[in-house]
Amino acid sequence: MGAVLTAREATAADVPALVAVAAETFPLACPPDTDPEAIRIHVRDRLGVPAFAGWVADPAATAVVAEDDAGVQGYALILTGRCDDAGASETLAGVGVDTARVHELSKIYVRAAAQGGGGARTLLEAALARASSTHGDLPTWLGTNVANARAQAFYAKAGFEVVGQRTYLVGGQEHFDVVMLRR
Repeated sequence: MGAVLTAREATAADVPALVAVAAETFPLACPPDTDPEAIRIHVRDRLGVPAFAGWVADPAATAVVAEDDAGVQGYALILTGRCDDAGASETLAGVGVDTARVHELSKIYVRAAAQGGGGARTLLEAALARASSTHGDLPTWLGTNVANARAQAFYAKAGFEVVGQRTYLVGGQEHFDVVMLRR
């Protein structure tokens, strides 16, 4: 069972740790048939220092870290505003969500060694609470791979429901996600 994690707002000083956690955890969430080169490209291009520095500085982003005595063990990122994902936007609009202003749980990852102690739940609830207190109580959506049953079960326990699907690119390789919503 993982260590007890506490959550706090991410700062610019956390960016190197966030990049390291992303490089370690993103591949674990990919389906086994994902091309390793596609994962490498995705991590390099979408989860590097410029991306995390931008999110931490962006007033429309809510970045939260989970840590223990050993340091940052996970993170969550919620983006608030217009849903810019065409597939998710169509799905959300189809179930009556105003896609002009929503929360997107863009990322949430906890290192494998820190899983099992409720840290992911603590991280999720802290990020949702901070996003709601900063940007308002809005519907929250996320996408997770259709084959990631463990993630889907975690989100369902947190009040998310599957409302459709979308296509997601990892290093140019097409994947299919379920779109989940918490109103």
